[in-house]
Amino acid sequence: MVKLSVCIEMILREQPFLDRIDAVADAGYPAFEFWRWSGKDIEGILRKKRKYGLAVSVFGVDPMGGIANIDTKDTFLKGIQDSIEVAHKLECPSLLVTVGNEIEAVPRRRQHDNVVECLRLAAPLVEKAHITLALEPLNILVDHKGYYLSTSSEGFEILREVNSPNVKLLYDIYHMQIMEGNLIDTITKNIGSIGHFHVADVPGRHEPGTGEINYANVFSKIDEAGYKGYVGLEFRPLADSREALRTVLGIATANRS
Repeated sequence: MVKLSVCIEMILREQPFLDRIDAVADAGYPAFEFWRWSGKDIEGILRKKRKYGLAVSVFGVDPMGGIANIDTKDTFLKGIQDSIEVAHKLECPSLLVTVGNEIEAVPRRRQHDNVVECLRLAAPLVEKAHITLALEPLNILVDHKGYYLSTSSEGFEILREVNSPNVKLLYDIYHMQIMEGNLIDTITKNIGSIGHFHVADVPGRHEPGTGEINYANVFSKIDEAGYKGYVGLEFRPLADSREALRTVLGIATANRS
């Protein structure tokens, strides 16, 4: 069975932030994740995590984005260093990184090279820290118009050029269904380069079972491929959050081998 992580930025929003961690434990999930760490009660997150024996699966490098522009290199690397310190404090194995929006006046190839260069510079830092950096492509048709990195194919190309075992892809199934489709084949062929997954259904970015993606099959194939990391639930619940989490847990456990 895949290991599921609840994104408490999008799910359980009807509760105060720290109380969402209690709800994750009550729902029977082993892990949770969030976006930015700045401005959050890190000590409170740590206390709750340890109270319930939960894992923090991933959170975002802060500040996020901008590495398609090489001028942001120093800010990005400082963000990596600061985020590594927080990751170690929270015993978190992975950091999410986004690249920022496309720069109209700059050729795409140069922006591609800028992303590669920034990640190459970050790679020794995360390797030394034993942290995985997870690069996330996003869809530009519905949710993130103007974002630079919109396909997993370019994401995997970037990873090959960076050539670090600690720099991988965050494969968001929702975003990539919109941009590329061909989910299972892409996932299974590139499973060694995927450091984290995100999950939501299409259309609407709601919980699995509400749209067109056959998540029972997708979860099964991820598991069969030998993936050992976390699959993060990052959706807007149509149902009550707890009901949506029960539904997804049922889909995942139905494929238990």
